[in-house]
Amino acid sequence: MSENIENKTDLDRAIECYKKGEFQQAIDIFSNILEHEEDNAEIYNNMGLCYTKLGNFEQAEKSFTKSIKINPLIPQSYINLSDLYYKSGDLSGAIGVLERGSYEMEDNYVIAHLLARVYIEDSRYDMAITELEKILDAQPENYDAYYDMGRVMFEMGNYEDAISNFENVIEYKEDNEFLYYYLAQAYEANNEIDKAISNYLKATAINTKFAMPYKKLGVLFLAREDLDDAIEFFEDYTKLDIPDEEKENVEKLIKRIKEKAKK
Repeated sequence: MSENIENKTDLDRAIECYKKGEFQQAIDIFSNILEHEEDNAEIYNNMGLCYTKLGNFEQAEKSFTKSIKINPLIPQSYINLSDLYYKSGDLSGAIGVLERGSYEMEDNYVIAHLLARVYIEDSRYDMAITELEKILDAQPENYDAYYDMGRVMFEMGNYEDAISNFENVIEYKEDNEFLYYYLAQAYEANNEIDKAISNYLKATAINTKFAMPYKKLGVLFLAREDLDDAIEFFEDYTKLDIPDEEKENVEKLIKRIKEKAKK
């Protein structure tokens, strides 16, 4: 919430109410401020946040929209309004808001990145790539953008480029089990099984309770007829937090593998 307002006393009271969870009281104070500063875009943005907390999405939408109309150069208003649409499942609405924000502030890479991520979720991969390339041209060490580019390339079946982008992220962030898991998936899809296994193992080393790499390792070792290792990773998998039905199915598989190993 912004504090760059002349009416500091009322604003401070409103912000204090917001922090305490007294959202209606904050709205009442913001409304009083607007009686004297009717074109204050930041106050409308702050009111939108309060209405969002109260679950009054219609009024929140009106407040954020009013903020943007008064001053189209406040990034947070676009972000808040797009988040409102996104959480209600309206991806097209979120995209429309972020596209306008990106048009008004073409050098705002936070908005550009959010837009790229919603494009990805809406399967608009070419448009996501355009936004991510713009970000990486300006911020060549933005590992979050490389990560998202890797996701796009994976979804498009371009596994070599997915691998390249995930590897770029690892240069900056080496302790993320999900990153090694997604990199392993890309290697697996690209039929580079040794590298896939290596990265699944790194994921388990970082987080011993991360279940999915154990299952993947079990499957890959089973495909190689390396039955002892397959059994080991499947058994480790069943000890983790997985659904009961999944556990039962894997335990049956382990039993069949052990029977096969005896022959």
